[in-house]
Amino acid sequence: MLGLGETEEQLMDALKELRKIDVDVVTFGQYMRPTKRHMKVEEYVTPDVFEMWRQRALDMGFLYCASGPLVRSSYKAGEAFIENVLKKRAAKRDQAVAAEVSGGIGNQLTVNSS
Repeated sequence: MLGLGETEEQLMDALKELRKIDVDVVTFGQYMRPTKRHMKVEEYVTPDVFEMWRQRALDMGFLYCASGPLVRSSYKAGEAFIENVLKKRAAKRDQAVAAEVSGGIGNQLTVNSS
């Protein structure tokens, strides 16, 4: 949740720690004060800032990042899972095709004429 008074440095440190333990999915949402007994909102984060954090997370190697004022940690969890499964399958397919192509080239006969 953003908007609690966190600093950019704290957010970057948190993202780095999450990547160290191979977390692949991260979400950023706006903290909304549920009642007057709860902590106050320190800042309403703009859509541009949410987009910046989404891009930073992806640049750091996260496979999926949902980031926006109404995003919650379970936001589109199924979609993220399916998206990542499809990415992994595509990567395996691409590796297989590359191996087949490079193997086919290596198996071609070379004719030397003297």
